Amino acid sequence: MKLATIIGPDGLPQIGVLIDKDKNIGLLQEGATALDNAPSPHFASMLAWLRGGAEAQYKAMRVRDFIASKKPAGTVIATGKATLLAPLPVPESIRDAMAFEDHIINATRVAGLGPLGSIDALIDQRFGRKYTLARLLNRAWYRQPVYYKSNRFSVVGHSAEVRIPAYTKKFDYELEWGVVIGTAGRDIPEGKAREHIAGYTLFNDFSARDAQLSEMGARLGPAKGKDFDTGNAIGPWLVTPDEIADPYALTMTAKVNGEEWSRCNTRDMHWTFEQIISHISQSETLYPGEFIGSGTCSGRLGRGCGLELGRYLEAEDTVELEATHIGVLRNHIVSARSHKSQAVKRR
Repeated sequence: MKLATIIGPDGLPQIGVLIDKDKNIGLLQEGATALDNAPSPHFASMLAWLRGGAEAQYKAMRVRDFIASKKPAGTVIATGKATLLAPLPVPESIRDAMAFEDHIINATRVAGLGPLGSIDALIDQRFGRKYTLARLLNRAWYRQPVYYKSNRFSVVGHSAEVRIPAYTKKFDYELEWGVVIGTAGRDIPEGKAREHIAGYTLFNDFSARDAQLSEMGARLGPAKGKDFDTGNAIGPWLVTPDEIADPYALTMTAKVNGEEWSRCNTRDMHWTFEQIISHISQSETLYPGEFIGSGTCSGRLGRGCGLELGRYLEAEDTVELEATHIGVLRNHIVSARSHKSQAVKRR
């Protein structure tokens, strides 16, 4: 299934499921009421659906099939006319990992090595990565997955405006995808970790690079480099694992004003989501509704953010992330002076 959170006809958030080859969205609560003459607690919100486990999943499939076949009045809205929020408008938490080796190597060369960066890249090409300074400086990254925690209240969805914070002159996108936890667990073995994934989605972890690099020089962060209103775009929907045969064979792209800036494939993850989940859950319980991002997708096909490319976003730019089987996450960039934002609307 592909599940979405939208603004319903009553002006309130509702969860829906894509039907008719993604042309329409079936409103699950309206469908449940039409089918059973009563609303379902599982469809009160996306978080309620996640907490409902297997019972809620079965109920959603049953109602989806009913809506798709019968089309009861008031249960269907055209996808193109729906106002989409993030699938999970307020996640229980946001952890963003750094799973792609090329991103940390490229970022180190750009931000840390200065003029030595180009020489280090030549060493990589001629002698191999193990001989590079960028790899040596990041040797701890190869020992275990790393991640930071972001602001779960600054989430927006597809087509939402993203406001450049007033303090940055280097505003950046990041081509990422992520998972939402569906089943609670602690000390989760890597081989069992996929069973805890409720679905996949796209993630644009917008960044104030100048602020980020400055504060991380103090051996902590990122903080204001990542934490600002509208800074986490997630969407367009939550795609359940049965829809994706191999999650590590997805082509991803980022376009700015229609021009492709980034391209990569999820197979280039050095740390898989299963490894990341297993690591995070050591002596710590993960709960339904927690979100984990992949970090910037960079690899053999290209570089996944402006920092790596030496290009940054400006007001009035439109950024589109796309991934096979997941869809397109589109956001419009506005200046710090703009106060129009869906970060408040989605609550």
